[in-house]
Amino acid sequence: MLDDVLGPSPDVLFCGINPGLMSEATGHHFARPGNRFWPALHLSGFTPRLLAPAEQHLLPSYGLGITNLVPRASAKASELTREELARGGADLASKVARVRPKVLAVLGISAYRTAFARPKSVIGPQDELVGGVRVWVLPNPSGLNAHWTVTTIAGEMARLRASL
Repeated sequence: MLDDVLGPSPDVLFCGINPGLMSEATGHHFARPGNRFWPALHLSGFTPRLLAPAEQHLLPSYGLGITNLVPRASAKASELTREELARGGADLASKVARVRPKVLAVLGISAYRTAFARPKSVIGPQDELVGGVRVWVLPNPSGLNAHWTVTTIAGEMARLRASL
């Protein structure tokens, strides 16, 4: 299981769907080459330089954290069951209530829709709260998500950053 990266009262808690096999092997979030999380995070202005996955420990110094919806590693998020996602949503709501970030940023619209039974949700800010915290859904940065580029993912992250 991949450890959360958390500091006290983060501005944004980024939530991936689940660890990929490379992340599970290395112990670093979004570790697979081709994942656009780290480049998009930098391009959006959340970090002053491009961080490597092994530098994830620096995120709390920028007011950021990372967790996952489902702890089980898999090659693709599509391998997760609806039950795992729903259980992950309940666990995430409890975690967010404890950690109290300003915003929960879920990286993956399909997983968000399933985990929180919100089938009509779209990318961007959500009307509903999770764990008493406002939610912003971002595109899944996996290289398998061909509908989004690093530039468009960074653009959505920048919208989130501007909302803070």
